[in-house]
Amino acid sequence: MIAGVIGILASSDDQPAWSVSDDTILSYSQIKDAEYSINNITTSNDSDIVKTVTFKSRDSCIEGLIRIPASSNNIPGVVMLPGAGVSKEQQIDVPELLCELGYASITIDQRNPGGIDPQGDFELFVSGGEPVEYMMIHDALIAANVLGEQTGVDGENITMLGLSNGGRFAIIATAISPEIKGVVAISTSGYHTDSITIDENTNPEAYMFYRSIDSDTYLKDIVPRRFVMLHSLNDSIIPYELVQRSFNKVA
Repeated sequence: MIAGVIGILASSDDQPAWSVSDDTILSYSQIKDAEYSINNITTSNDSDIVKTVTFKSRDSCIEGLIRIPASSNNIPGVVMLPGAGVSKEQQIDVPELLCELGYASITIDQRNPGGIDPQGDFELFVSGGEPVEYMMIHDALIAANVLGEQTGVDGENITMLGLSNGGRFAIIATAISPEIKGVVAISTSGYHTDSITIDENTNPEAYMFYRSIDSDTYLKDIVPRRFVMLHSLNDSIIPYELVQRSFNKVA
């Protein structure tokens, strides 16, 4: 294993410290109770309660949509992380289906929005800054706290669900937070950085960073919790074989 290169952001009242271990695992020292406001409450189809929420995460305001069945009492919740370029308003079919099945959900607008810049994040990492991809994982964990505090929702029974890029973040957020009950990853896979050959030419900082944003790195920390992957055999973006490789690493 390459000698540890550990990124740390100093802790303050508003900013819990983050770090990456020698095993290339991201962690946050603490996830505090979220500061949030409910901007609007409506009903949809006389069955779902829909709330527009804004919460604070890593000095940014994240927008979300909460959807809860009207007759809710201690029901489970799902944090939904859309794929790149998809807003919370565009991602409504799955939350509506979840409501029909008796689940509450929160769907958030992701940073960038939902896109990633690995090279830019790597430059932040080596300079001691916090990569945006790390912040997006933090956003997911704060969203889980917000959903768990809603009336009728069982805050101790929250699952992550992510699509495409959002699936990677959902897997990592689940792995580093034992309180999350499981994860559903749709149309996504890891980067398979475990296949990198480490030798004297390997850049230790690059290796550590890219391993830390690879969802495959975290799969071992999810079991025995629930882990589900859904993928199309004819997906034109991520080959099915790559998804199968990621899934096989869970066993």
